[in-house]
Amino acid sequence: MKSFRLLAPVLLGAMVSVAGCSSSDNEEKAVLANMGAQQLYDRAKQSMEVGNFSAAAQTLSALDSRYPFGPLSHQVQLDLIYSYYKSGKNEETLATIDRFIRLNPNHSDVDYAYYMRGLTNMESDSNLFQELMNIDRTDRDPSKSRAAFEDFRRLIQQYPDSKYAADAKQRMVHIKDRLARYEIAIARFYMRRQAYVAAANRGRYVIEHFPNTTQVQQALEIMVSSYEQLGLEELRNNAMKTLKLNYPDSEFIS
Repeated sequence: MKSFRLLAPVLLGAMVSVAGCSSSDNEEKAVLANMGAQQLYDRAKQSMEVGNFSAAAQTLSALDSRYPFGPLSHQVQLDLIYSYYKSGKNEETLATIDRFIRLNPNHSDVDYAYYMRGLTNMESDSNLFQELMNIDRTDRDPSKSRAAFEDFRRLIQQYPDSKYAADAKQRMVHIKDRLARYEIAIARFYMRRQAYVAAANRGRYVIEHFPNTTQVQQALEIMVSSYEQLGLEELRNNAMKTLKLNYPDSEFIS
């Protein structure tokens, strides 16, 4: 009975809190329902200016639903993309971007949409907790990074004069290194399993597709070791020659 007396106020407080949130949400929806297009947009911009992007996204979403073809529609969608992104709502961001591109393929700001798509996919690939704890998870699925790379590639190819092109190029360099590190992580996994053919193939893939990344030395070292284990002397010697030529200080050589 004592435990019940202790828990009851806590449970009651939680119920009141949930009810309060529900009531607050309903009140907010009622307020938004009575606003016109310009009022809604002004309210959203105010929320964005103070950094309350979650509230801004809620208002912009309501505005977009009620006035999908109004004079503010394009800017509303662009602001909604940014607000969703800043709120960490990546799926909503991508869905809004894809809709904008589909409906406005020739819009003057479509390059911005592709740029934000790349940023969002990059964000989806990151893991803040692992970064804060300095946990190396280069072996995680890189599909989002590949998607981001394609977004930035398309931006640069279709809109080479875009003001976002230079930053997109820099991000592609970072993504290439991320993808190369993934290949190296998988190659090392194969080495531990004594799957030397697969390991050598991963190393060669890095050399062929990511030649300007920081992972080339490790790729060559994996190839040398794998070919040695397989008894493929000519391939081993060729890989070692390339390693010595480009990375003479490699500890692997000695």
